[in-house]
Amino acid sequence: QLIEDEELRAQIKGSGIGTSATRAEILKKLFHIEYLNLNKKTQVITPTLLGEMIYDVVNCSIRSLLNPELTASWEKGLTYVAEGSITPQEYMDKLENFIRSRTEQVMGNNFQYALRQFYDLAAQNYPPPKTKKGSK
Repeated sequence: QLIEDEELRAQIKGSGIGTSATRAEILKKLFHIEYLNLNKKTQVITPTLLGEMIYDVVNCSIRSLLNPELTASWEKGLTYVAEGSITPQEYMDKLENFIRSRTEQVMGNNFQYALRQFYDLAAQNYPPPKTKKGSK
């Protein structure tokens, strides 16, 4: 639904991305790395402070990572490799170029003060972390 390009939308449907099984695995991982919490009583999923911080960093620095069309275009590239339209090396070069350029962009940005504001706002919604026994 969020992908306007028909060809990319078909690519996502054909690759199994967005299925219940895929979503379940993603959620499982997000719980494990403590980006999300599940209230066992109400079954409500909420982000942790860390999860909100990660989202804010990505949203401020590499917003395209939040767009499902990017995933669809990567899947399309993998299909081209499978079909022999492009070589695996061509695909990897393109992907590495994307990663390199976005990493350089993030490293060049000086947005830690803006992120601090996001953190301070988000932190108001979370209790202070509990200290472990024996630590100060």
